[in-house]
Amino acid sequence: MRIANEILMHFRQKKKSMQDVSISDPIDIDKDGNSITLMDIVQDDENILDSIDLSIQSQKLYQFIEQHLEPRERKILTYRYGLYNVRPLPQREVAQKLQISRSYVSRIEKKAIEKLKDYFNDNRSSYGY
Repeated sequence: MRIANEILMHFRQKKKSMQDVSISDPIDIDKDGNSITLMDIVQDDENILDSIDLSIQSQKLYQFIEQHLEPRERKILTYRYGLYNVRPLPQREVAQKLQISRSYVSRIEKKAIEKLKDYFNDNRSSYGY
């Protein structure tokens, strides 16, 4: 009778652990047929911190652009760098779109970027750098 109980306990224990998943066990397959593990989809702490920092910096950048750049500077940076989900364009296409010369686009872009650099350099200590 004792052996039967041991075998029964073994199977019960095995059944409980069947629900356990290792972080390196495959949980799905990607479109190329490669296995995906939990480790592949879970970010580590460093990536999370980088993502949060990038999000904060992006918000500050957009706020500065809205509050401190001239409308033409905003348009040029938006078109050149694909801000606000706009497809990035070369200076030549931005110039055509705004009906100004490419060299004028270049000067305005450079001036706007200098404003952004100055702003972020002046406020660097508030970012913890």
